[in-house]
Amino acid sequence: MIQSLRLPKWVLAGFTSLALAVTFLFTPFLHKAEASTSWGQEVTAVANRYVGVPFKWAGATPKGFDASGYTQYIFYKSAAKIKLPHSSKDQFKLGKSVVKSNLKEGDLVFFNTNGKDISFVGIYLGNNKFIAATSKGVSIQSLTLKYWKDRYVGAKRVLTE
Repeated sequence: MIQSLRLPKWVLAGFTSLALAVTFLFTPFLHKAEASTSWGQEVTAVANRYVGVPFKWAGATPKGFDASGYTQYIFYKSAAKIKLPHSSKDQFKLGKSVVKSNLKEGDLVFFNTNGKDISFVGIYLGNNKFIAATSKGVSIQSLTLKYWKDRYVGAKRVLTE
């Protein structure tokens, strides 16, 4: 035979209130804090997967990349799903200009490597580093190197946070 325990309503209300208070008090300690990933972090995480992929003129696949083909591929394959043109010059026409001191992870950085105009692009990683498909393949470069410093043209932000 099943018996039920009958408690006065005020006792049930008290237990319910106590349970809710304990839940609200200790909930912050029970859950792990989760950091959100920015679009820039997501793009650079995808970009880093391809370090070492060889250079290929007009290449836009993991079999081989040129500079703008690499940025085009990364921005489309990342969660950002942004379609960039396959030309450094045309990519420079997009987005919002960013001064060097305000660069954020995922910004596009542009260079004049042919002596005429914009001819090279990379993805800013932070700490004066960028990743790009150079003639030696996809690698991480420093904006502070004289070669890049002398050829730097500007940066664009195509990601919106």
